[in-house]
Amino acid sequence: MPKDATSRDPALLRLADAVILPGFPGREPPDWVRRRLAEGLAGVVLFSRNIGDVEQTARLTAALRAERPDVIIGIDEESGEVTRLEAATGSSRPGNYALGVVDDVALTEELARDLGRDLAEIGVTIDFAPAADVNSNPDNPVIGLRSFGADPRLVARHTAAWIRGLQSAGVAACAKHFPGHGDTDVDSHLGVPTVSGSREELAEVELLPFRAAIEEGVAAIMTGHLVVTAYDEAYPATLSPKILRDLLRHELRFDGPVITDGIEMAAVADRYGIPGAAMRAIAAGADGICVGGEHHDEQIVEEIRQTIAGAVAEGTLPEQRLAEAAERMRRLAAWPATARPAAGERPAVDLPEGVPIGLHVARRAIRVTRRDPGALPLSAPPHVIEMSPQLSLASDRHTPWGVGEPLGGLLPGTTVARFTERDGEVPGSAELDAALADAAGRPLVIVARYADRHRWLSEAIDRLLAARPDAIVVEMGLPGRTDRGAAHIATHGSARVCGQAAAEVIAGVAP
Repeated sequence: MPKDATSRDPALLRLADAVILPGFPGREPPDWVRRRLAEGLAGVVLFSRNIGDVEQTARLTAALRAERPDVIIGIDEESGEVTRLEAATGSSRPGNYALGVVDDVALTEELARDLGRDLAEIGVTIDFAPAADVNSNPDNPVIGLRSFGADPRLVARHTAAWIRGLQSAGVAACAKHFPGHGDTDVDSHLGVPTVSGSREELAEVELLPFRAAIEEGVAAIMTGHLVVTAYDEAYPATLSPKILRDLLRHELRFDGPVITDGIEMAAVADRYGIPGAAMRAIAAGADGICVGGEHHDEQIVEEIRQTIAGAVAEGTLPEQRLAEAAERMRRLAAWPATARPAAGERPAVDLPEGVPIGLHVARRAIRVTRRDPGALPLSAPPHVIEMSPQLSLASDRHTPWGVGEPLGGLLPGTTVARFTERDGEVPGSAELDAALADAAGRPLVIVARYADRHRWLSEAIDRLLAARPDAIVVEMGLPGRTDRGAAHIATHGSARVCGQAAAEVIAGVAP
């Protein structure tokens, strides 16, 4: 069949449609999304650009469901640093790292169940979470706080608990980023990460949480765009039959749908283009193509569709492989109607009366190191200096964070200066000195994210502390040095509730 004939083969194009999950702009479904859903598109992925309040989002998903009752509606909602539901306000639930620090699996399960209820209320059917990556490389630029921690057994038990909780609320979980993105130092949004451990090392670390996820009955697994040399030196996992077929299907015996991470990410799209990477992912063993973080129009969906169908027509992609992928996506679409809560009693979780579970976890995750016993609490409103590196594209860079705002509610008169790295530009000595001048005669609170990972941040903190050794230091990224300042507070997350919990400690009102 000539390649241009694919557009005249409705059956083949329908199979191609059945494996695509695009994003789209706006808070109402565009006409092209409605039309393609009616024609057989598998579903859609929601981003923060699609989400306003609960009522608006529920109307949006209802409109999608009106075109196709079994539409797959996905979202990338990890809580904490990667939130789509609360991108405008900051997450009311801390991310995985805080949960790992608390290390209470019943609490992890209950937090995921609480999130699942919110997602179900707005019509979401699958959440691309949890991140089951073991953050074994502290310089990892894209995982960090998204991981439950660096201990594979801890990550495994919390991955299982998170899945159990979410799926008990009727929302499918999708463990990611298979076979494990934790031991990397490249962001796959920007380049190709490599994991170079042996198969034995991978089995003991990276794969352990995914085995736990499969045993727990996770509905889906998301691929990572990373080269794992022990299995395939040539292709990233998303495009590797050795990893998706031989390892995941045959060795780990996972028979559910496999969904790609954003196929527009540089790690795969730079070499093959978005449509070419999508076709190669299906050929390698993936079942669903997630696209639409930065590319979210009908043209790219049509190009993916035609490329997949054209590859079948040319004989480079077996039609049976495409049909198998489409069938797995149909099973995923039916999952919410067939889901059953896990057997056994729900674990008892004792929450303080009137305290949301997210704030409860954030409070329990706080760790305080006092060098000056009298440094806390503050009795006067401070000046707060907040500093942040440029974050990975996985996070919405406009999501509020910090301690200054909630501290202002507890200590009226608190003022805030904020410095954010932008395209390599960082605050200079003059800017820091001006911020110090604003703190003259007042308490000073220095807040940072990932201070130990970024030289400019570490040096800025040292400069500020040289002038004000009485300052309080708050670390809202991965834990590192705790010997800075008169007191050091580690929040293990930068969600809104993490800032609230730190502010409570500083103001002396923590429970």
